[in-house]
Amino acid sequence: MIGGPSRPEGPEQSTSMSGTSVDQVSRLKAAVLALQKMERRVESLERERSEPIAVVGLGCRLPGGVHDADSYWRLLSEGRDGVVEVPPDRWDVDRWYDPDPDAPGRISTRHGGFVAGIDRFDAAFFGISPREAAQMDPQQRFLLEVAWETLEHAALAPDSLAGSRTGVFVGVTTGDYAYRFVVDPASMDAHSGTGTSLSVLAGRLSYSLDFVGPGLAIDTACSSSLVAVHLAARSLRLRECDLALAGGVMLFTSPLSLVSSSRMRLFSPTGRCRTFDAAADGIVSGEGCGLVALKRLADAVADGDRIWAVLRGSAV
Repeated sequence: MIGGPSRPEGPEQSTSMSGTSVDQVSRLKAAVLALQKMERRVESLERERSEPIAVVGLGCRLPGGVHDADSYWRLLSEGRDGVVEVPPDRWDVDRWYDPDPDAPGRISTRHGGFVAGIDRFDAAFFGISPREAAQMDPQQRFLLEVAWETLEHAALAPDSLAGSRTGVFVGVTTGDYAYRFVVDPASMDAHSGTGTSLSVLAGRLSYSLDFVGPGLAIDTACSSSLVAVHLAARSLRLRECDLALAGGVMLFTSPLSLVSSSRMRLFSPTGRCRTFDAAADGIVSGEGCGLVALKRLADAVADGDRIWAVLRGSAV
């Protein structure tokens, strides 16, 4: 008996007309679906990397009587500035001033942008004892107050944010207040270290309001506040925090930090900073504090926040 070709032993396999097994087709479909899912994930990550950031609150205290965004706008629109002669409650300008920038131990300017009332602080409001408050750098006190005002401007009750993933990113470059302990070491106590530490400046704000997001003090000299906003935006996009306070603070509480600037011939002898002007002849030191409250744009829209501006991107 003549038979046909024998079949191999084992389970039968169905095949398509092209000869591809059903099992192979299933694997190909699974691979395509996995690839599509991966592509969607990559697109989502790319969107997150460039997600717009909303400014939902503003706070500032600056020279010229500026105590909020509205008064700052009035200062600019009226063409005023906040440059004055050094107030007597800071230091004796006659003792420290010398027009010669090479004069040892002297300052070659009588002017600056100063904020009034930096010695005033409601310590009890923030749960800080009077003794500890006296050892705190006014920059720390100033930051606490402006941060509270910034959250209020954003229509966010600060005490409702306890335990929230709120980040703090603060540019700070000077620590003049520590000079007082160099002059008088006997005045130091247990609060002096935390009172003058730049890192504590950001950490104290997070601690006082019970934020659990990142807390950074950033010193990149004149760009510190801009870098703080950049890092805050990145942190929001990376989902490290859901709300961020970003900005900077600087106060001059001692003339000593200005002596070296004088020797570098940085100060304008006419007491005016004429940026991008042919008559520019130097800088004028200024102080103050400014913060913005930031959220991811989609979150701000969903929460019904008032959006003052949108940050599309930044870079370092």
